[in-house]
Amino acid sequence: MIGRWAFSAGLMMLLAGCGFRPVYEEGARASAELPAVYVGVIPNRAGQLVRQAIQARLEGANSAVAKRYMLSVAYSEAEQILGTQANNFATRARTVGNATWTLHPAGDPAVVLGTGTVRSVDGYNLIDEQFFYQDLSEDAVQRRLAQTVAEQVALGLSLYFDKHPAAR
Repeated sequence: MIGRWAFSAGLMMLLAGCGFRPVYEEGARASAELPAVYVGVIPNRAGQLVRQAIQARLEGANSAVAKRYMLSVAYSEAEQILGTQANNFATRARTVGNATWTLHPAGDPAVVLGTGTVRSVDGYNLIDEQFFYQDLSEDAVQRRLAQTVAEQVALGLSLYFDKHPAAR
């Protein structure tokens, strides 16, 4: 029991000595700056889902914070057929979501503070003559892609704010 405690304490000291600290920890620069990012409108239904997911990740419970940054996101999805039967009926589809984000100071879109590109892949089975199931599957894939893209964008912004304290 004491050996485990000593090992854990030693590991914590090593991590602290190398400069490791969680990006999302309480009081971190990123957690203070993320709620101040306004997410611009993203066209199409998939874009709306991505925008809502990003806003939820960035704002958390701090939606009343004054917006000092503007986040522009270009989002697109492409569907690919992976499996086919002998009669050329598709059996599996893959959807790839690509997002490119740009962070600007609020009111000055000519100044670029940071940029990034994220990609997410998800898929679903295509079942013959069950169109309702296919619609539900497509919707579920869009929602999962939106959540994954939002996580990646939030991480990219967190890393930006962690490395650029002068951006405040």
